[in-house]
Amino acid sequence: MGKRIIPQRRGRGGMQYRSPGHTHKGVIRHPPIREKKGIVVDLIHDPGRIAPLAKVSYEGKVYLQLAADGLSVNDEVSVGIAGDIKAGSTVALGLIPEGTTVFNIEKQPGDGGKYVRGAGTGALVITQGVKTNIRLPSGELKMFDPNCRATIGFVAGSGHLDRPLAKAGKKYHAYKRKSKAHLKVSGVAMNAVDHPHGGGAHQHVGIPSTVSRNAPPGRKVGQLSPKKRSGKKNRRMK
Repeated sequence: MGKRIIPQRRGRGGMQYRSPGHTHKGVIRHPPIREKKGIVVDLIHDPGRIAPLAKVSYEGKVYLQLAADGLSVNDEVSVGIAGDIKAGSTVALGLIPEGTTVFNIEKQPGDGGKYVRGAGTGALVITQGVKTNIRLPSGELKMFDPNCRATIGFVAGSGHLDRPLAKAGKKYHAYKRKSKAHLKVSGVAMNAVDHPHGGGAHQHVGIPSTVSRNAPPGRKVGQLSPKKRSGKKNRRMK
């Protein structure tokens, strides 16, 4: 009987693949404020993420937010104020001009932010209309409700890859803090009991590298089969 492959173990859950919540500084989401200006009182590091956090005081009440690139202590930011398009301010998507870079975009109005939260990432507002069209860092174009909020600028921490880890021990602890594997072993390098691609006299897949989209989790390894094309087939003009 074969063993569980790593994606199965990760999906099952457990402490090894669960982010250590006791080390996080708090829940990072847009503050529940309609229109207000605030002051950045401090920039801090969160052990559970790469991007730094900003402590912003809105009339004495402090909220944690993802820090925008270039933000510093004593800078003024705002929430919900139309026309205040500067790094670190949070505005509804419908009020942001086309061509502006944003991050921490809400999927639904009021959920606090779900998209573009990684260090150094940013999305581009393409067009405005009934829906706001945004190009995500992956290149995908996605439509959002204009009432969804986002923060202006890029997420800070883009230079984290420039500093070398220097040794395997530092990389192990850095990835362990975020519940990620610091080493990734290919399936063909494993034994047959460890992965469907394992085994054999030399490293090769040995089976079709594409699998059905309806395959069970233990069999869905490699490349997914292409989607079925709809409509009439293109005929070559004679």
